[in-house]
Amino acid sequence: MIVITGATGTIGSEVVRQLAERGVKVRAVTRNPEAARLPEGVEVVRGDYLDPESMAAAFDGAQAAFLVGQVSIETSDTDTALIAAARDAGVPRLVKLSAIGTGDTLLGPFTTWHMPGEKAISESGAAWTILRPSSFASNTLSWAAPIKAGQPVPNMTGTGAQGVVDPRDVAAVAVEALLSDEHAGRIYEPTGPQAISVPEQAAILSEALGRPLEVSEIPLDQVRAAMVAAGRTEGFAERASAGNRFVRNGGNSTVTRDVERVTGRAPRTYADWVRDHLAAFTA
Repeated sequence: MIVITGATGTIGSEVVRQLAERGVKVRAVTRNPEAARLPEGVEVVRGDYLDPESMAAAFDGAQAAFLVGQVSIETSDTDTALIAAARDAGVPRLVKLSAIGTGDTLLGPFTTWHMPGEKAISESGAAWTILRPSSFASNTLSWAAPIKAGQPVPNMTGTGAQGVVDPRDVAAVAVEALLSDEHAGRIYEPTGPQAISVPEQAAILSEALGRPLEVSEIPLDQVRAAMVAAGRTEGFAERASAGNRFVRNGGNSTVTRDVERVTGRAPRTYADWVRDHLAAFTA
């Protein structure tokens, strides 16, 4: 039996689906089981990262666990507590969702968010695997509302290219790591097959939609000011902008073959993702 935390999220829900398709017994953990929409046959349980008893019960009897902590600028670090709960429950195989660039402190403060969790899992005594995916193709779902309203695609990263990855491929790597100790002690960086910028993504969407899309360049100082106006702190706005600046300067252009190495097939392109999710961008 495999436990999936973050089971209703972008990657967690896809891990649940792929495991269920393979006939694996899955326990999906969510704070609101009643609202979860997961495949038939999946055991759905309540689990709150800030409620140790609920997580201990969720991990009970598991042979492996997929760990999606909550780490960001303003949230408390629940990553290490989540890993400790899995370790204390005796889960022998752990797979942690991290982020590309983690550990390279020269790249900015956001690269440190997952460091405590990565350290904790490597010292847990379990067979561990860490996934550091690049930017998700699904992040562009945030463009759906402006596109349907006839507004420009907002661009905060200029021509900075990223190894945009389909969440289904990140999940596929996670599934293989959850099912075999062959990937123990490995750090994988799942990316798409090429680095691609926002204007290039918009061009692919434009072709698929059969109509032109305008791209609007948003200066970082304007983004920062909007965050502060919305009630965020100056510190939050600056650190959030640092991530966009990092991409804009070409810092996230890494492309790897990790998806192919683990799954035995090439990663999906952004065009593949668009084809399968085009309805989200139509009226």
